[in-house]
Amino acid sequence: MADSREIPEVSDAFGRQVAITIAIFAVTLAFIGSKGDNAKTDAILKTSEASNKWGYYQAKSVKQNLSESEGRLLSLLPAGPDEAARTAAIAKTASEALRLDAEKDEIKIEAEKLVTEAEHNSRINDRCGNGALGLQIGIVICSVAILSKWRPLWFAGMATGIIGITIGATAFFM
Repeated sequence: MADSREIPEVSDAFGRQVAITIAIFAVTLAFIGSKGDNAKTDAILKTSEASNKWGYYQAKSVKQNLSESEGRLLSLLPAGPDEAARTAAIAKTASEALRLDAEKDEIKIEAEKLVTEAEHNSRINDRCGNGALGLQIGIVICSVAILSKWRPLWFAGMATGIIGITIGATAFFM
């Protein structure tokens, strides 16, 4: 078998410092990425739940409209021998419409709450994404600094990574 090339080891102090910086950025990136992924999943779930609630709200609206229409139709019928039954049916459809309207209001509040939660999780995901981007760029710049052995590039990579950490860390406090 052909000899495989060994992974070169960093032998100078500068290279070790940059490698440690990259390792710290990579671990931080994992935490921020995980937080963003969880927030994105939660946002998707809350959006789905909100869609279900809005569909339920629409079903209640249709039922309410049908009850109101039935009551109006019953009230338009001429008085007949069974007037008490007609009056009871009109009262029943009116109370049914009121009940459905009250249920609709509760469903609407729940749906709006779910939408708000989904938007909040989406903002957390966006913040984590921006932080992760800063960390990834910082890692790339630091990697180039190892290859070029140019200290100002390492400082630029650290600054970019620290900005990414700061942005990503704020997601944990939202």
